[in-house]
Amino acid sequence: YVTGVQTCALPIATEWRNRMIGELKPHGIMCYSPLRAKNYLSHLDKMADQYPETVLSSSRGIYTRDRWDATRCDVLFVNFVGATRVSIGTVLEIAWADSADRPIILVMEENNPHRHSMVMECAGFVVATLDEGIHIIKSLLIQE
Repeated sequence: YVTGVQTCALPIATEWRNRMIGELKPHGIMCYSPLRAKNYLSHLDKMADQYPETVLSSSRGIYTRDRWDATRCDVLFVNFVGATRVSIGTVLEIAWADSADRPIILVMEENNPHRHSMVMECAGFVVATLDEGIHIIKSLLIQE
């Protein structure tokens, strides 16, 4: 399961996910994005908290599917690189995954607004680049 900051433009939010999916799929690793089946949001420059006119993107829909994903995944991968403000939803996903004993990989720079002791204690792995994060997830899930 792949998750990350929703405070950026949708093309940026999907770009890194598509790259990761491309690198992991040949190894049989399935990635689930919280943006899946939400192509109707592709015209947006910035993601909002919710879109109540659509059940899947309503507050209840987002909460239900994201919690389910975060607790059923094998590994939670979080990309916080470039975040300018805290993503409360992603912090909740981290807490859910941690409570379900799922390993968590955080990708973020030193001065990231998510660099908080509670978030850091949940993470099994904290790295600075997407490449490092992808290396960790491959190390965890690929048996060679």
